[in-house]
Formats: sequence, C-alpha cells, structure tokens
Amino acid sequence: MRDLIVFGEDFGALPSSTQHLVKRLAKQRKVLWVNSIGLRQPRLSRHDVNRALNKLLGKDKSHQLDMDTETVPSSMTIVNLITIPAPRSTVMRKLAAKLMAYQLLPIIKSLSLENALVWTSLPTAIDVCPLLGDYPVVYYCGDDFGALAGVDHRTVLEHEEKLVANASLIITASDKLLGKFPVSKTKVLSHGVDCGTFSTPTTRASDLPDNNRPIAGFYGSLSDWLDYPLLNDAIRALPHWDFVFIGQLELDNFPIVNADNVYYLGPRPHSTLPSYSQHWTVSLLPFVLNEQIIACNPLKLKEYLAAQRPIVTSHFPALEPYREHVNIVNDSASLIETLTRLELHSAELPKGLVDSESWDQRVTTLERYLEAI
Repeated sequence: MRDLIVFGEDFGALPSSTQHLVKRLAKQRKVLWVNSIGLRQPRLSRHDVNRALNKLLGKDKSHQLDMDTETVPSSMTIVNLITIPAPRSTVMRKLAAKLMAYQLLPIIKSLSLENALVWTSLPTAIDVCPLLGDYPVVYYCGDDFGALAGVDHRTVLEHEEKLVANASLIITASDKLLGKFPVSKTKVLSHGVDCGTFSTPTTRASDLPDNNRPIAGFYGSLSDWLDYPLLNDAIRALPHWDFVFIGQLELDNFPIVNADNVYYLGPRPHSTLPSYSQHWTVSLLPFVLNEQIIACNPLKLKEYLAAQRPIVTSHFPALEPYREHVNIVNDSASLIETLTRLELHSAELPKGLVDSESWDQRVTTLERYLEAI
C-alpha cells in the first residue's frame, strides 16, 4: 500500500472532497499534505495581499478561519510552502517548481516516502512532480478549471494539459468532467457524504436567529457561482423570513442586500454545520447555471439531504438522482412562491436518502483504483 504526497487546498479550511477522501486513506498510510500552491497570481487587493503575507508567515487558511484542524490524522504531515502562485512564464514556472522541490525533498526523505503516489487536486502542481522522484501521479479533478471562478484559466489549463498527459490515473467527481479526459485512464468517483454527522440529531446553534420566524439557510463559499439577484429579490419580498449565510466571503464586497432579515455568520467548522442545517426551515442552493456548475457535484447537496430539511435549489445536472426530493426554482417569482408554500407545509425529507453514498464506501472504491496503478 503506497503512501501519498498530496497537493490540495489548505487542509481544514474547506470541507473538500479531497480532504474527506485523504483523511480516510490516511488511516492505513502516511500522507504528506502540501497546502495550497495557488491557481492564480495574486492581485493588488486587500484579500490577496493578506493571503500572500499569511503564506509567507506560514499561516494557512484553516488557522485564519478557525476550522477543524483538530481532525488531522496522526499519520498526516501538513506543510506550507513558500512559492510563486500559478506563474505564467516558463522561466518563473521552472523557478517555482525548483523552489517547491527544494523545500519538499528533505521532508519526503525524513518521512521515508520512497514508495508513494503523488495525488494532486491542483493542476499547477505538475511542474514540481518530476522533481520529487519517479512517483506515479493521480489527478483528482473536482472542478472544470476552464470555467472555475477565481483562477487564471489559461495558465491552469496549460498545467492541466501537461498533468493529464503525465498522470497514471485521473479521477473525476462527475460524469460531465469524465468527457474531458482519456477514457483509458479516467474513473468517475462521485462525492460522498458523512451520513453520521449530518443525519444524527444535534442541538441548535446558539447564533441562529431566534425570532420565531422561518429561516432560509445556505453554507458554502460566497463566490461568483451564487445567484445574488435571485436571493436579494426574495430577501426584499419576504421580510418575515430570516436569511442565514455561512461561509468564507470570496468577493471584494458582500453581495447580499443590507436588510434586517439577513444574517451573515462567517465561516464555521464543518463539524458544526448540522447544528444549523438541521434547524433552519429550508436549505438553499441558489447557483448560477454556468459551465462550472454544470460540471459540479456539490458536497452540500448530499449533506443537505442527510440533514432532512426541505431543499430549494436552482437546476443543475447533479440534482437529477434526487429531483423528486428537492424544490427546483428558476427565477425570483418561483423562489418566493416556493418559500411561501414551504412556510406553511415544511415536511422533513425521508431518512436514509444518501446512506448508501458515504465517504467510507467511496474510499473502498478508491482503494481499488489506487491498487491497480
């Protein structure tokens, strides 16, 4: 059984599929987790400057957001690298790769990772992979990087093309992504869910509004993929509803209308999310239908299903297996009408809708893929 060298996001900062999978793989192997090396060059914005400074100081996003760092497996070593995020020029790409290798090679040696696989969720890691040793490379693709918000698309797609050519195995999170890659070395592994965490009844979060009013809630990154005009129309039209938003703000300005019935709670540790989603009236998935969302398989969909509160969502392909259990809206009027209806008749979803789709079951399948390399 091979150890893993993983290039992912900052461990603990987001409840990503890579983290769910690798934490379980780490039960039987050593893992060296390399915190995010970036998907675009920083801009001259306050957010990016602070992010760059924290990286130089060795502070990853999980510490900035007070996430679930206590859940790091004992077999996992996490490192922050000093690097140049997603450089565009060939010279700078080579320099960035050498800089990363210089920092990583002593750690790899000290951990005795001679018989390892390199797992990367970031195409930008491909430049450094050959400098680490003769390791097979697994590309775990959870997003369409040609459409993903907040990345340098041209630079990342150049990296991805090289990564696909050199990968021993490609794993995609959706059927839509499968069509991008060679069939001979690509597998689909749809997202799982931590059924126990999200379906086991828990106490209500103390910072949920307690106004004896219905609550529409969303957790996740507040980024370009949400339909803010849709949300703002509903917030204005339904002043007797409270709208709760949990997650990291990825935009320069807060995009939700300033209203008395809006509550932005900021990021919360993943393990605490059921104390919100089990106790609000409806769960929201208000996505903009773009290429990124067409290819996505959002983790929160199955977590919402496990929490059993009614779900109000815009349409996207990953909904299809669960279509009968969600309320699909396509404009502001239908969102307002649906929330008004659910205010009067808000029945819980059936139990066990996603019990057969746990992360443990996904890892059983994943182990077979890795053993075949």
